Amino acid sequence: MKAIWNNQVLAESNDTKVIEGNHYFPPESINKEFFKPSNTHTTCPWKGIASYFTIEANGSKNPDAAWYYPDTKEGAKPIEGYVAFWRGVKVEV
Repeated sequence: MKAIWNNQVLAESNDTKVIEGNHYFPPESINKEFFKPSNTHTTCPWKGIASYFTIEANGSKNPDAAWYYPDTKEGAKPIEGYVAFWRGVKVEV
């Protein structure tokens, strides 16, 4: 699987985990040069507190387009630290 935005491959892995229709990419599979930490956080009742990244590629920014759970609740441990995408980021084979 590949996560692509603004003609850049943000992440690539054959070992994503699908939860609630979202592909979560292993942390080592992301191209860190495109990821900038965000101050945004949201809470999922069963996964825990999510942190976000703003994606910067080819001179454009996509605020909070990636998220991850740095410290999940027990039921979501398989995706702890994994990164998922939205806001126009395409995930494809």
